Amino acid sequence: MSVKAHESVMDWVTEELRSGRLKLGDHLPSERSLSETLGVSRSSLREALRVLEALGTISTATGSGPRSGTIITAAPGQALSLSVTLQLITDQVGHHDIYETRQLLEGWSALHSNPERGDWAAAEALLEKMDDPSLPLEDFLLFDAEFHVVLSKGAENPLITTLMEALRLSVSDHTVARARALPNWSETSARLQKEHRAILKALRAGESVHAAELIKKHIEGYYEETAAAKA
Repeated sequence: MSVKAHESVMDWVTEELRSGRLKLGDHLPSERSLSETLGVSRSSLREALRVLEALGTISTATGSGPRSGTIITAAPGQALSLSVTLQLITDQVGHHDIYETRQLLEGWSALHSNPERGDWAAAEALLEKMDDPSLPLEDFLLFDAEFHVVLSKGAENPLITTLMEALRLSVSDHTVARARALPNWSETSARLQKEHRAILKALRAGESVHAAELIKKHIEGYYEETAAAKA
């Protein structure tokens, strides 16, 4: 497959979405029609579509019915999450890199959070799940990561949300081994919950600067604790 074919298909999909001629959930034209429109061979088009499917931009299904064929899904978070995970397991991204990225994204989100638009009920529901003393460590970390994603949505920046979603599963998986090395997980989780509620309270009250400071200390404290335990 030539790079040109891949770029041609991506550029076409992007322009069609931007113009409103296509929207998420729509089917792409037939393979024959699209290859003629873009001026690429059908074999090059197939390879280009495989790349886009791997990136989460489209999904393909055989058979008949409304979900068959090639559908635009545009799920960039999935591709980003895969990329982050691969970089973590190949040691291209380290513990401190994630710490710095979270500080940037979550600190900015807190400073720009709109107390009238945040889904605070969803955040509180996640905290209630994490209050369960019988909750496995792995599940706590999944809910924890989701809680931070929900908080970031208060800033109403879709790109920040996409980046946070991409980090969500990767970060929770990455921290499991470090959390297991902690001497007293129940004590740590109780402290994290106390900090979570203080952050949520500040965001709900519109105290954005205070919330950003709390998030900075929260992330900093947890990463320092887990880094020391893993050392």
